[in-house]
Amino acid sequence: MNAQQLPYYEIPESPKEYTAGTVAGRMIDGLGFRYYWATEGLTEENLQYAPGDKTRSIRETLDHILGLSVMTLSALEGKEVVFPSVKELSFEALRKQTLENLKKSSDILKESKDISMFTMKMRRGNQVAEYPFWNQLNGPIGDALWHVGQVVSFRRSAGNPLPKGVSLLTGTVKK
Repeated sequence: MNAQQLPYYEIPESPKEYTAGTVAGRMIDGLGFRYYWATEGLTEENLQYAPGDKTRSIRETLDHILGLSVMTLSALEGKEVVFPSVKELSFEALRKQTLENLKKSSDILKESKDISMFTMKMRRGNQVAEYPFWNQLNGPIGDALWHVGQVVSFRRSAGNPLPKGVSLLTGTVKK
């Protein structure tokens, strides 16, 4: 698959109106764009990089971000969260799945008239705990943004900074 065919090479056009759903969707678009470029051009050596003995590697951090994207998409699709097995996923498949999950989440939110209906359902033993959409913002969405920043920092430390020309402000790439 051509890299430009993956979601978030650039941020999609802004919605015409401001609603809770379009704002939340745009937040995920920003996350998707940052994730796309934080992961673009990573090498196998980069994926193994960890800045210390007690920290996640870049690959382990990306595995976690996939799980966070699943948490958000599951809530938006009305499903209980089921975390994927990531051990057998190639980096390319992991990256593609994460970006597609973020794009689907954004699309659902932008079409929503009432985001309060999106409840995250997480199994805790025999019980299913439910969390309102508010918890998406400070939970998986906020956490994913945090971890994408870590990936950017780790890749810099590994000698592979972000590609030039990426504008986080405009969501575009200067060629």
